[in-house]
Amino acid sequence: MGKWRYGVVLDAGSSGTRVHIYRWLHNAKARKQATDVQLHSLPVIETDKKWTKKIHPGISTFGEHPHLVGPEHLDKLLSHALKKIPLEEVPNTPLFLLATAGMRILPEQQRKEVLKEVCDFARSTTQFQLPDCQLHVQVIPGETEGLYGWIAANYLLGGFDQPKHHDHGKGHSTYGFLDMGGASAQIAFAPNTTEAEKHANDLTLLRLRTIDGTPLEYKVFVTTWLGFGVNQARQRYIKSLIESSASKELPDPCLPADLTAQVTKDGKILDSDSDDEDGQKEKAVAELVGTGKFAECLRQTYPLLEKEKECTDSPCLINGQHVPAIDFDVNHFVGVSEYWHTTHEIFEMGHKDKAYDFKTYQERVDEFCSQDWKSIEKGIKKEKWGHKVDEDKAREVCFKASWIINMLHDGIGVPRVGIEELKGSKNTTKAVLDNAKAKGFLDPFQAVNKINDVEVSWTLGKMVLYASSEVPPPSDQALAVGFGSNVPSGIPANFQYPGGTPLPLESDNDWHRLFIENPRRIPGFFIMIFIIIFIFCIILGKEKRASARKSISKLFTRGRQGKDPLHRRRRGFLAGKLFGGSSSGQAYERVDLEDGEAANDFELEETYLDSSDNDNDFSDSSDGSRMGRTSGWATPQAKKDTAVAAPNYFSGATANDLVSQGAGLGLAPQSAFDRMGLLSRTDSRERIRSRASSPKRGKGGMSKLDE
Repeated sequence: MGKWRYGVVLDAGSSGTRVHIYRWLHNAKARKQATDVQLHSLPVIETDKKWTKKIHPGISTFGEHPHLVGPEHLDKLLSHALKKIPLEEVPNTPLFLLATAGMRILPEQQRKEVLKEVCDFARSTTQFQLPDCQLHVQVIPGETEGLYGWIAANYLLGGFDQPKHHDHGKGHSTYGFLDMGGASAQIAFAPNTTEAEKHANDLTLLRLRTIDGTPLEYKVFVTTWLGFGVNQARQRYIKSLIESSASKELPDPCLPADLTAQVTKDGKILDSDSDDEDGQKEKAVAELVGTGKFAECLRQTYPLLEKEKECTDSPCLINGQHVPAIDFDVNHFVGVSEYWHTTHEIFEMGHKDKAYDFKTYQERVDEFCSQDWKSIEKGIKKEKWGHKVDEDKAREVCFKASWIINMLHDGIGVPRVGIEELKGSKNTTKAVLDNAKAKGFLDPFQAVNKINDVEVSWTLGKMVLYASSEVPPPSDQALAVGFGSNVPSGIPANFQYPGGTPLPLESDNDWHRLFIENPRRIPGFFIMIFIIIFIFCIILGKEKRASARKSISKLFTRGRQGKDPLHRRRRGFLAGKLFGGSSSGQAYERVDLEDGEAANDFELEETYLDSSDNDNDFSDSSDGSRMGRTSGWATPQAKKDTAVAAPNYFSGATANDLVSQGAGLGLAPQSAFDRMGLLSRTDSRERIRSRASSPKRGKGGMSKLDE
C-alpha cells in the first residue's frame, strides 16, 4: 500500500465531460505527520492542472447510441486518468461519474442505458474501484451539486478547519455558495441560528470527519432554480420578445447596437456563420436588432425572475421557491461559473483577485454595451478585453451581465456594494481595485474561479467528503460521514454515503475485485488455470505424472471406499486424462496370501480420516486462505456479513464434505476394524482368488506384493 490515496471524478455536463484527479495521504500517514492544528483539520486534498482533461460533447448526446459512449467518449478520459495514477494504486482508486443538467433532460430509458454502458465499459477496461454503479455512476440533482460546491468553497477558504479565524459574527464561520450554469442556478448556505431553528426541516444535515476522527456537523440550506441558468433565461427572454410583438423585426436592448440575429420560436439564436443559411431562414421566425441600451435591458430581464409567483412556504426569493432569510451580516457568498466568467473575463480582463463592486461593474457593462458592433469587432481583434473574448462572447455578454445583476441583487438580495451602505463595513466605492483575498472575502458577494490556485469545483467537494469518510471513527458509536435530512438524532433514511460502507480487510490478494466487481473475467481465469496445469503435466513426464496421479487419487478417494476397502472407487475422468491413468477401470495390486508371513507383512492403507488433518487445507475460511484485499466500497445498504459470505470459487470438496455426502446416501464409511474386524487385514484365500478371476481386473495392473 502506497503513501497516497487517489480518487477520480468525471463531471459529465451538458456540453462535455471533464475528468478530475485528486489525491490525499493515507490517514495513518497523515496522522503521523500532522501537527496539532492539522489533526483537527480535514484531509489535505491535492490536485494539479495537468490532472484535468475535458472533451466534447457531453454523454447525453449518446442517448440514442449508448454503446458508443465507452469507446468514443470515456476511453480518452479513463486513459488520461490511468497515465496520472500509479499502476499499483489503480485497484484502490474509486471512480465516480456524476452527470448534471444534460443527462437530466434525457428520457429515463435512454438515461439508464447510457449510465449502464458507462459502468460496464469502466469495469471491463480498467481496475478502478467501481463496486456499485447506482452510487458511483449516477445523475445527481441540482441540490447535491450545490452542496458539493458549498463544501469545496468552505474547504478552500478555511471555514471548516479554523472557524475562529473566519468568525463573521453571531457564531458564524462558513461562507455561502452560488453557482450558475447554462440551464440552472444553485444556492447553498448555512442560515444564522434564528433562521436555522425556524426552518430546521428545510435544511440538509452534513457530517464530515477531521484527520484525528473528530466529527464536524453543519446544517445547510440548498436549492436549485431550473431554467434560471444564463442560456435558459436567454431563451425565455427571446420568447417573451416574440410573443409581445407581431413584427418580424424585434428591437433588442441586450444586443450591441446594429448587431442582428435570427431566432427560432423556441428562443434559440441561430448561428449566422452556418453554411445551411436556407435551412436556417426556414426555422427563423424573427430577427433581433440590437439597440445597445443596457438600462432598458436590465428592465426587460427583471420579469424573468418570476418574483410574482405565489410563495406557498414563506419566505421566498424567486420563482415562488422557499429560501430562509439570508443574513448578509454573517453570510458572505462566493460565486463561481457564470458569476465569475461574466463579471471578470471581459470587464476585469481575467484579473483573478479583483473584488466585485456593483457600481463600478454596472458602469463598465454600460460602457461596453453602448458601443456599436463594428467598434466592438475592432476591439476584439486588438484583444482590448483579453484574448479569451471572441465574437460569440461579445454578443452574449450584455444579456448575461444584466441577468447576473438581476439575479444577485433583485433575486437573491445581495446588497449593491458601492451604492448601498453596509453595516460595519468600510467604504467600498473603489472595492474593485482592492484585492479580494486581502479583504478576507468579507463582502456580501465575491466572484471566484480559484482559491489558492485550486479551482473551486463541486467535484472537489465530492472528494473532500469521500476522503473524510475514510478516516476511522473514534468509536463504534460514531455516526457516519455523509448527508441527508436534518433529523434530531441518528442516521436518516435518505442518508447518502460518499462512497458506500467500507468492507473489512480480507487478505493481500484482491480476489473480491475478480469475482464481485468483474464477473465477466471468471471464465477466462479458470481457462488460464487449466492451461497452466495442462502444460505443467506435460513437463512432468510420464513417471512423475503417475506419481502425482497416485497422490491426487488418495486425496479424492479418501473417505469414499466401497464395501470392500481394497476396492477403491473409480478415479475422476479429468485426473485420469491429465496424469495418464485409465478411466475405464481400476488397476489393483495382486496380493498373494498363500502363506501367513506374507499376510503378516501386508499392511492395508488406512482409510479413516486422521483427526489431526486441518480442514482449512481445502477451504477458504478466515483461518485458511482468504479472498480479496480491500473490496472497495459497497452500496450503503450492503451488510458486512453479506459481503463475507460471498461464494467460494476456489474451495475443493473436503474430506468431511465427502463423508457427509456418503452419509446422505446411506454409505457412511466406517473403520476397517469396525466393519470387518481382523478379516480386513487377512482376507480369505478364496476371496482373493475370486477377485483374481474377475473380468474387471486388467492384467497390466497386476503385481505381486511379495515381489
